This record gives sequence, C-alpha cells and structure tokens, in this order.
Amino acid sequence: MAPRPHGIFELDYPKSLGVFDDYADAQAAVDHLSDHEFPVQKILIVGTDLRLVERVTGRLTTGRVAAMGAASGAWLGLLIGLLVGIFAEPGQWVGSVLTGLALGVVFGLVWALIGYAGTRGQRDFSSVSSTVATRYEVLVEHSLLAQGQELLAQRPGRPVDL
Repeated sequence: MAPRPHGIFELDYPKSLGVFDDYADAQAAVDHLSDHEFPVQKILIVGTDLRLVERVTGRLTTGRVAAMGAASGAWLGLLIGLLVGIFAEPGQWVGSVLTGLALGVVFGLVWALIGYAGTRGQRDFSSVSSTVATRYEVLVEHSLLAQGQELLAQRPGRPVDL
C-alpha cells in the first residue's frame, strides 16, 4: 500500500477536474478558476506518469575530470582563503587567499581523479537528469467538482479531458 500524503497535500475525497498534457495548461486552468473566485486552496495539481530524463552533456576524459576538479577545488579554496584572510595579519591577506586557492586546486584535482579512477571506465560521460511528469491532473475536493467543471467549461482555449 502506498504511503498517504499528509497535511497540505490532502483533499477530502479528491475528484479529477481535468487532465492536461503540460504543466502550463494545468496552471492556466487553476488561474481561470481563481479569477472566478473559486476556492483554489481546495485544488491539487498532480504530475503523473513520471519519467527520468537524462541529458548527456559530454564525454569524460582524465583531462576534463582533472580540469573540473581543479576548478571546483579553486572555488572552495578561494572561499576558505578569503575567510582565513579576514583573520590574517595585515599584509598577509593576499598570501592567505593565494594559499587557500592553491590548496583548493590540488585538493579538488586529487579527489576528482580518485573518484574517476574508482569508476574504472563504467561511466565515461557527464550528464544532468530530471524527473518530469508526462501528464498533470487537477484534483478538487468532491463537493466543488460540479462548480469547477462548470467554470472550466466556460474557459476559452484548449479543451480539458474530464
């Protein structure tokens, strides 16, 4: 049995007011209801039919991994160097920042290469991923279903699947 949502994500006996192919259409329907004084706090927009979409952004090589690790480490080292520099003796601020930057580059480079070596070539690409819904269902409390259907029927534009 699937866990039930709690609190703000619950409705009393929810009924489907409509199903939309994209979020913008579901949002526009709720906005239309809001414009007509419908109690929109009694509505949920639920993304269904979830998919994981992964976009491959490039090939990973040892050089690219080293460069990305060094750049990431440089930011961390710069931050730490700046923080340490605040408390440094006058005239040693630049040295603190440069030392932090250099140590950050080395640290980031080494850890990135260790992580890359640990994959043993099983994932030689970089990517970004996102979970997306393929449909959006607008749910409303059962006592407001007829009023919502009536208002959506008056809505100009794309029809809704009831």
